[in-house]
Amino acid sequence: MNELNQKTARDNILARLRNNRMTQSASPAPYLPSYGWSQAEKIQRLSERMQAVRGEVHRMPRTDWVGWLNQELPKRKLHNILLGETANAELFRAQADAALTLHRYDRVIEDWKQDLFKQVDVGITDTLGGIAESGSLILWPTPQEPRLLSLVPPVHIALLEADKIVDNFAQAMHQQHWSEHMPTNALLISGPSKTADIEQTLAYGIHGPKQLIVLILE
Repeated sequence: MNELNQKTARDNILARLRNNRMTQSASPAPYLPSYGWSQAEKIQRLSERMQAVRGEVHRMPRTDWVGWLNQELPKRKLHNILLGETANAELFRAQADAALTLHRYDRVIEDWKQDLFKQVDVGITDTLGGIAESGSLILWPTPQEPRLLSLVPPVHIALLEADKIVDNFAQAMHQQHWSEHMPTNALLISGPSKTADIEQTLAYGIHGPKQLIVLILE
């Protein structure tokens, strides 16, 4: 009798799993909530959540970010800038203010670890997108923009295209096809680095950048 009951319970579980799989295959992403947010609402939500955890957010036309950095970085006494090998990095190199010293991340870490950790003030990166629900940035490290570019400098400046902001994490995974291809390490950044491990006192910049500046390009 016990064996019969166990078999029946197992069959019921397997039947539910099969039915669930068939339901999911009929809908490509049944787990995606639909918020119906406009682009303006997504920008606003991401900005508010980022600022709530001491992230700095600026919105501007996509043609203005180089001029904004040329003006702001010297004022903030940030002069040593680290860039990768992307189109935006090349654009900034071509138009950067003469007061800025630009470093190119084109070597293995062992060749210049001391300079990276002690000389660089700012790392500038692109982003894969943003998540409005949590106020997060999505970064996928690549050979053109290695992971340490956004994690080591005390200030991280992230360029975020406004039309790449999605509602939530599940939507980002679905739209960007994470199941088909993704790096061994993906970064979700929701503000500057912080910890309260030491005597329960909140401290910034312990495990990464002390300051995060997000430029939303519209």
